[in-house]
Amino acid sequence: MSRLRVYARIARVLGVVALGLSMAGVFGLLERLGVANSMVRRQRWSQFFMSRLSHALPFRVTVHGPLPRQPMLWVSNHVSWTDIPLLGMLTPLSFLSKAEVRTWPVAGWLAAKAGSLFIRRGAGDSQLIRTQMSRHLAQQHALLMFPEGTTTDGRSLRTFHGRLLSAAIDAQVSLQPVAIRYLRDGQVDPLAPFIGDDDLLSHLMRLFTHDQGDVEIHLLRPIACQGRERAALAFEAQQAVHLALFGASPLTQQTPMRPAIAA
Repeated sequence: MSRLRVYARIARVLGVVALGLSMAGVFGLLERLGVANSMVRRQRWSQFFMSRLSHALPFRVTVHGPLPRQPMLWVSNHVSWTDIPLLGMLTPLSFLSKAEVRTWPVAGWLAAKAGSLFIRRGAGDSQLIRTQMSRHLAQQHALLMFPEGTTTDGRSLRTFHGRLLSAAIDAQVSLQPVAIRYLRDGQVDPLAPFIGDDDLLSHLMRLFTHDQGDVEIHLLRPIACQGRERAALAFEAQQAVHLALFGASPLTQQTPMRPAIAA
């Protein structure tokens, strides 16, 4: 692929980011003017922006399963930063992000304006973020988190941490498990993962110097949370995602599920 075409593709992405900055700037101006700025409006703006960004990325996307009709806590495996626009284009969503994202140039400001919630992992503020998540969900705003806590190369699934799933129990909403898979020539895509010491520009160059890859997004059967224990919810969601990505897990075959108990 010619270098000129690669640069043209990257320029398209940067153009979408410039659009997002302009829209976020309008939101910032409205805030300073004291104009009401609802979460519904933020999420709709976020979906519009994510859709434009997704269409600028070199992926063919196939979605399996129906979108939930009610706001839920979405839980997904995590492979790359591109998971966020690809999932965010599907429906109005807010995201739970690590606190470092808030300090990133451009991306952090955009995330904040789109209504993201930020958590400092291991900083002892889990109760505060749980309260914020519960309030967000109780107000009928969908929220997405990555319970693995980090990205993988797409060939395996890390343990789903159940600590923050208590927010769904508190708000009495269901979990929406999501499995996202990147493929290239029918195999796991080695280019899509954003892991280790990757930087954004290098990752974009890696993607855009190759032909389009394929992305499968599986919206799995929602999991009711009422009367459940968070560890059991995390286990069930993890096994559902594992089944969609890799087939039945040996852990599923060997370890019986414990009876659900009240949280």
